[in-house]
Amino acid sequence: MPPKSIHKAEYKVLQGLLREMRTKAHPNQADLAALLGRKQSYVSDVERGSRRMDLLQLREFCLACDQDLVGFVRRFEEEIAGGPNRFAL
Repeated sequence: MPPKSIHKAEYKVLQGLLREMRTKAHPNQADLAALLGRKQSYVSDVERGSRRMDLLQLREFCLACDQDLVGFVRRFEEEIAGGPNRFAL
């Protein structure tokens, strides 16, 4: 059985990019959480990978950080394509 997506290396890249985007836009998780209308623990859970996001939630996260969703996904794709033997299926 293939591993769940949260255990794949690509997911770690996603977590890192989310955290980087948030820290550039908002120094702490509570500021972003307030913009999202959520508790700080939600942002923490997303950044740690204990909470998965759907596309709409990712879009909200990006918009709250003044980031374009398409640009974020493009950067993610570039990151996962960049290493040796990266995530071959």
